[in-house]
Amino acid sequence: MISYIKGTIRGIDNETSKVVVDVNGVGYEVLLPLFVMRSLMDRGKEEGDEIALQVYYHVSERQPRPVLVGFNNDFERRFFEKLIAVEDIGPSKAARAFVFSVSTVANAIESGDAQVLQRMPGIGSRTAQKIIATLKEKVAEFALLKDEGYDSMPAVTRKDIKDEAVEVLTGLGYKRADARLKVEEALGQNPGLTDTEGLIREVFRAERKWTT
Repeated sequence: MISYIKGTIRGIDNETSKVVVDVNGVGYEVLLPLFVMRSLMDRGKEEGDEIALQVYYHVSERQPRPVLVGFNNDFERRFFEKLIAVEDIGPSKAARAFVFSVSTVANAIESGDAQVLQRMPGIGSRTAQKIIATLKEKVAEFALLKDEGYDSMPAVTRKDIKDEAVEVLTGLGYKRADARLKVEEALGQNPGLTDTEGLIREVFRAERKWTT
């Protein structure tokens, strides 16, 4: 099992939040939670630079291809391991959802603030309540971390809610091209939207306006 990687950055993909780390001639693809990627960018990391990451290694019968999730330190990885212990939250889903710093998520859990958790991509009301019910009073130490610099909602989250909204609309019978167009129009009308549910409501509101 891989728990730590140190090498040279050979590729950075901000779109998918992944880096390729060259370790003695072997390239390891590592998925980074968005707040980890932002911390690397803030430190000016780019291709050719050395990088060291704590790693969560995941492989299962359902997902035989190994997934490596990278973190700045052991505290972040330990918190991630607690998060994926919650029912219905696997490593890939947790990594995509992790747009806030550890302290922000831990504080939301300890204070029972489901609204903050629901701003994380893929985390709806029901899942947010599960997270709080499972982890409240178990993550207080993580709430004290001084990592507040990565709390703002990043631009990539906007792409996530667009993709999720398109999937919902196609599931309701819309053609994918039409769904994408309607989502783009809705965001143009209300650029401040930060959650999928709100975006879907805006799409339906626009449709009603055109049909009346």
